[in-house]
Amino acid sequence: MGFVRAAVKRRLPVVLGALIALGGSAVAQADATLDKIQQRHVLVVGVLLSGGPFGGIDPTTQKPRGLNVDLANELGRQLGAEVQLVPVLPANRVQFLQQGKVDLLIANMEWTAERGEILGFVPTPFYKIGGTAAVLKDSKITRWEDLKDQPVCTSQGSSYIKPLTELGAQIKAFKSSSESLLALRGNNCVAAVHDSTLVNPLINDSAEWKDYRTLSPELNPAPSVIWTRRGESDTQAKLDPIVKDLHRSGWLIEAQTRNHITPASPALVELQKQFKGA
Repeated sequence: MGFVRAAVKRRLPVVLGALIALGGSAVAQADATLDKIQQRHVLVVGVLLSGGPFGGIDPTTQKPRGLNVDLANELGRQLGAEVQLVPVLPANRVQFLQQGKVDLLIANMEWTAERGEILGFVPTPFYKIGGTAAVLKDSKITRWEDLKDQPVCTSQGSSYIKPLTELGAQIKAFKSSSESLLALRGNNCVAAVHDSTLVNPLINDSAEWKDYRTLSPELNPAPSVIWTRRGESDTQAKLDPIVKDLHRSGWLIEAQTRNHITPASPALVELQKQFKGA
């Protein structure tokens, strides 16, 4: 359980410092994205709308909703730009950004060293999320190590694939979290691993999931950041103070509450204190 404990004990200030250092290490160069946003007054944001409190479709209005959607709209408001949301999947979100189909990604994609090598990002994280596993209540799986040599469902491109592989799990990766969770219910795997903010509300609030439980501690907790194309330092420099202000003002804590995200993130409280004192 060594690497899981190490991940859990990782302190946010250390991660934040590493993010800022890595963000500053990218080759500084002017980028056209910020100019394009300001000239056309349109901000195109890739978002994941596969369900859960970070991004989904409101069944009543049929409009996108969730914390990521709220954040995209708030960025647009502060930039004086109309926001166009483009639905993406874990399997194609990086390609959509690299190919210029979107200006930014706010798509349930936490920071990892590997991602930081191929994409740019706003240094200040807006959230911190770890993974959990949905398993049957009568399952013998009680620890992450119990997934060794077991079929485990997750999403393509998930940051949890690497730690699960290191645990010896047999990965079954699907295009979306909804497909992965359906595969679990169809007994195609013994566990489905996704963000805790997606899995916990299902287990706690949905009658369909009354026969399931979750694993703890969280797997591989990591900062959630806004992604840009690599080298887009102008865009990153414009957005970073906005994210800091959203922490300082409590806007992100309010957005967490508004979107019924449970459990509440201690990292948001820590970041608010940090930037209030800055």
